[in-house]
Amino acid sequence: MSSSVLIESVSGIRGIIGRGFGPHVVLRYGTAFGRWCRARADALDRKPLVVVGRDARPSGAAFQRILMGTLQSMGCDVLDTGLAPTPTVEMGVLQHEAVGGVILSASHNPLDWNALKLLDHNGEFLDAEAGRALQEADPSTTSSVPHNEMGSYTMANLVPAHVDAIRNLPYIDPDAIAAQDFTVVVDGCNSVGGLALPLLLNELGLRDANIVRLYCEPNGQFERPPEPRPEHLTDLAAVVRNRDADLGLAVDPDADRLALVDNRGRIILEELTQVLAADFLWNRRDGAFVTNLSSSRAIDDVAARHGQPVHRSAVGEINVVQKMKAVEAVLGGEGNGGVILPDLHYGRDALAGTALLLQHLADTGATLAELHDAMPHYAMAKDKLPLDGLDVDALLAQLQDTYADTPHATIDGLKIDLPDGWVHLRASNTEPILRVYTEAPTQGEAQALADRFKDELRALAA
Repeated sequence: MSSSVLIESVSGIRGIIGRGFGPHVVLRYGTAFGRWCRARADALDRKPLVVVGRDARPSGAAFQRILMGTLQSMGCDVLDTGLAPTPTVEMGVLQHEAVGGVILSASHNPLDWNALKLLDHNGEFLDAEAGRALQEADPSTTSSVPHNEMGSYTMANLVPAHVDAIRNLPYIDPDAIAAQDFTVVVDGCNSVGGLALPLLLNELGLRDANIVRLYCEPNGQFERPPEPRPEHLTDLAAVVRNRDADLGLAVDPDADRLALVDNRGRIILEELTQVLAADFLWNRRDGAFVTNLSSSRAIDDVAARHGQPVHRSAVGEINVVQKMKAVEAVLGGEGNGGVILPDLHYGRDALAGTALLLQHLADTGATLAELHDAMPHYAMAKDKLPLDGLDVDALLAQLQDTYADTPHATIDGLKIDLPDGWVHLRASNTEPILRVYTEAPTQGEAQALADRFKDELRALAA
């Protein structure tokens, strides 16, 4: 059997069930997080309320029961929102003035993974300092509260409130969207997106007959690989073509990432989701955009068209969010299909991205294929190397020395900017791998660049 896998990072605590992740992890972190939330409740003068939701993977229900009982035993009130997108839980923390939130979801990881995504009172992922404090907490020093101080338990479906908040944004006009009579194919990845996206589309004026559901039964038995990468969306593209639909939407299991298929059945790279959203919002208002180092140069090109600034952060949602706040950005995101709209909350939100895109189509009268063709086009290779005991920091330091005279950044691994592209090398927050991301004018050049730097790393490690 392979070794234990448990990854603790700014993206949460995740691992393979039975090989690192299990009830002991839920109990340990539930206890530490419960104590942390009680302290935050005292500091904020709030009730110690924690919002808890999960994606549809079958292991989630059992782990959620363990987590909620643990939180109650630590004196926290629990609001159980059941099956819910990550952004719905994030918004629920804000709407209910909770002191924290937890989503049980391993996002794009396969079915044998699960995770705890921990949120603070702003509905944002814990920063590195808070995360380290939880990791270092000694569970043997933490006792549960007396019986008469145990937390309460309530249930509520928070998805409708999330949808209402999107529909009521000042630049979203459901009547204008309804007038287009769009036909949309939804690939829900057999999880919470299959529940939330059709509800959103209905509220934005789409007739139910015009919503084609693909893999929308939330049984957690993923009928395609859970990451919404182009090679995983061929079924969606085929249905869009067969139904002569206006667009296709695909999400990951917790619906914080959005990928698109245009009306010609062409799969749009995840990298362009945030670019299309920015192109829409910059038509309505000025302001900075923030994305991470691994995102495409396409956002910089579109920003230049609108005369707007782009800032870069380390990879990881909380890192993007912190930079967004620092520069007062009007929008942000990540090149994995994540759109962060601070008018709603500071978190990646596939529902928000969907609404911005539909409004963009309604405003312009263009097809998605026409908008797609008007975007800058680069090719990316998203490759990886297994860590296998590699000293990543030492290898990247050596590589930095090699490219000392080439423009580079070290805020997150090593990114090297080359005349016709770039390479970003960093340890993953969610898997035991070294990510090797590249961008170049063509796919062949991008993959050649990835292969070149993988070979250089292997030579350094030899």
